[in-house]
Amino acid sequence: MTGVTEQLERITAGADQVISQQELSAKLGKGRPLRVKLGIDPTASDIHIGFAVVLRKLRTFQDLGHIAVLILGDFTAQVGDPSGRSVVRPRLTKDEVEAYAVTYVEQVTQVLRSDRLEIRRNSEWLASMGMEDVLRLASRSTVAQMLERDDFQQRYRSGTPIAVMELLYPLLQGWDSVMVEADVELGGSDQLFNNLMGRTLQSA
Repeated sequence: MTGVTEQLERITAGADQVISQQELSAKLGKGRPLRVKLGIDPTASDIHIGFAVVLRKLRTFQDLGHIAVLILGDFTAQVGDPSGRSVVRPRLTKDEVEAYAVTYVEQVTQVLRSDRLEIRRNSEWLASMGMEDVLRLASRSTVAQMLERDDFQQRYRSGTPIAVMELLYPLLQGWDSVMVEADVELGGSDQLFNNLMGRTLQSA
């Protein structure tokens, strides 16, 4: 496997934020393939062009010997990611999400290599959660923590409704990280809060 310094240079090149570079360096220094998670909710027939950047970064990890763990958020897609939204996102049906998921796989495999790729659907663990499981997960965060999100803050201050379901979204996405034992998480800047929630849940 390529040395830590060279790996770090290639991984961080062009990255907007690395939280934290010291922690990433330590993980790379363990000398084992890292599990690098990227979650995508299938909410349209085609992956947005903005995903090209993060998919290429995930490919960089693969080329360096690490494992790409791509999570298709077939369950969370039905909940609706509130990131950057000023209104509640309309809910999708299970059939709509499934149709989108099929096309997503076709598209991402044009960028990612198949020999170091693990594709999971978060319905594997989220769909079977009972009320007790949901309440236990919800107890791991506070309303005050959720309102630290810029989009939630803006909506709260303007009196725009925030559904309780939306407050659960970061926790559900964070639970994905726990279930796949992610070492590293990738995502756009709008996903920073959700990704950090994954770290919080993994460290608990």
